[in-house]
Amino acid sequence: MKFLQDLFAENYNADNFFVLAGPCVVESRAVLQETAETLVSVCTELNIPLVFKSSYTKANRSSVNSFTGIGNEKALELLAEVKQKYNIPLVTDIHTEADAMMAANYVDVLQIPAFLCRQTSLLVAAAQTGKVVNIKKGQFLSPEAMQFAKEKIESQGNEKVMLTERGTTFGYHDLIVDYRGIPIMKAFGKPVIMDCTHALQQPNQASGVTGGKPELIDTIAKCAIVSGADGLFIETHPNPKVALSDGANMMPLKDFKALMQKLIRVRQAIID
Repeated sequence: MKFLQDLFAENYNADNFFVLAGPCVVESRAVLQETAETLVSVCTELNIPLVFKSSYTKANRSSVNSFTGIGNEKALELLAEVKQKYNIPLVTDIHTEADAMMAANYVDVLQIPAFLCRQTSLLVAAAQTGKVVNIKKGQFLSPEAMQFAKEKIESQGNEKVMLTERGTTFGYHDLIVDYRGIPIMKAFGKPVIMDCTHALQQPNQASGVTGGKPELIDTIAKCAIVSGADGLFIETHPNPKVALSDGANMMPLKDFKALMQKLIRVRQAIID
């Protein structure tokens, strides 16, 4: 698609999946730089188009005591440093209409969190920036319903829409992934991404801290590629055990390359 070519520029590779990857939230310059350096090195070697991901703030947290960020302006400036140093596009979450224009000054892709995917005013504000908009499917929605979220972006004359599957609520404390959703959403004519880490969350824990099953990231990712996903969303951190947000379901940075190598083989097998 033309907007993907524009987004990735000389790094665009239509024959491979693309990746949105990085730490859940901006914690420090050191974590951002270490993560970006590794991701850029791996993705350049393997010819995988990369969008670097980190949230400049976290609005949806289990507990009032949970870490939300280091300050909006400071976090966005640190993300801008990554973009300038490594010449890669950026994606970050937004939560309000005011966030849309502020974040658009720094990043290339505005991401709509799953819980907010029906928030018309937010979607319209994101669309009006002219940026690529990645909408995560709500845990409470069918894949068919995402057509209407897509149309809200297009109603503003912005055709640059991506849709992300991130699992469906199963009981109080778990999620499941229905891989039928990938071809269903692809039929809308937009790139479809699999969120391989948030799909493994175990939310609403009595402790007030979300759990997860990161040992299954490999499984989620392989199934997504086989199901036809155009891209993968993977939160990764040099040391998830000390991460300030979503450490329970992030991938250790050291494991990223091996997974990408495996997924390239899977994709090649289904193409052949």
